[in-house]
Order: sequence, then C-alpha cells, then structure tokens
Amino acid sequence: MPKNKGKGGKNRRRGKNENEREKRELVFKEDGQEYAQVLKMLGNGRLQALCFDGVERLCHIRGKLRKKVWINQGDIILIGLRDFQDERADVLLKYNPDEARSLKAYGELPEEAKINENFGGGGVDDEDVIFDEEGDFEEDDIDQVSN
Repeated sequence: MPKNKGKGGKNRRRGKNENEREKRELVFKEDGQEYAQVLKMLGNGRLQALCFDGVERLCHIRGKLRKKVWINQGDIILIGLRDFQDERADVLLKYNPDEARSLKAYGELPEEAKINENFGGGGVDDEDVIFDEEGDFEEDDIDQVSN
C-alpha cells in the first residue's frame, strides 16, 4: 500500500465556499433580462420559472452556477431572455432572501411576490380540514361497499 504523501483529498481541491459570507452589490435587471420566481425544478440543470412580466418560461441554469449555487423552488432569480426563443431563458443570478427583499423595497419586484416561501407547494393547512361526525354508518353500509 502506498503512503499518503499528499496535502488532502478531493474536498481540499474543491475549496471553501467563501463567496456567500461577503456582501455583494445588488444587481438590477437590464435590457433583455427579467426577474422570475422558481416554480418547479425539472432536473438536468433546468427549471420552470414564472417571470414577473407574466410569462412562464423554461430556464437553463448556466454552467457557472450549476454546482456552486443551489437553486430551490420559490427562489427569486434573474434570467436572461433569448432573442430567438421567448418561452426559454437562462438563469444568470440567484438572489438571497435579503437581496430579494431589497429589490421589493426598491420597487423592482411586484408587491404580490412571495419571498422566502414555498411557491406553488399546494399544501393544505390542518385547520382547513373538516371531518365528518363519527358513528354515522351502519354495518350493512360496509357490506354494500365491499360487494
């Protein structure tokens, strides 16, 4: 067996993710760009996003973000629109919740935009569930169901 003479393994070469700790400058949209909220992760570096111009688009996560920035459902992102395909776009940047709140305060995002919440989850609150009264059935009702 060979001796380990190296200075660490795969994780050392990968490095630390230090870019998240420092505060970055807020990036606003330019021509050919739009703000969007992630509806659904599709896999293979793609996602379904609802743009704040009202159009639902299929977005491709570019290679620079692909394994470094994790995008989840409900995140606010900046996408680059394509000149030749209106229904498709490319993800340029993911805003963290603080940056998204700042964009909303500046009036860049609409007021109805939900930040830091699961978007389109479709879950049901326990308070809204109504149960029928117990004991409203008889033995012969169960026999009729099984026949």
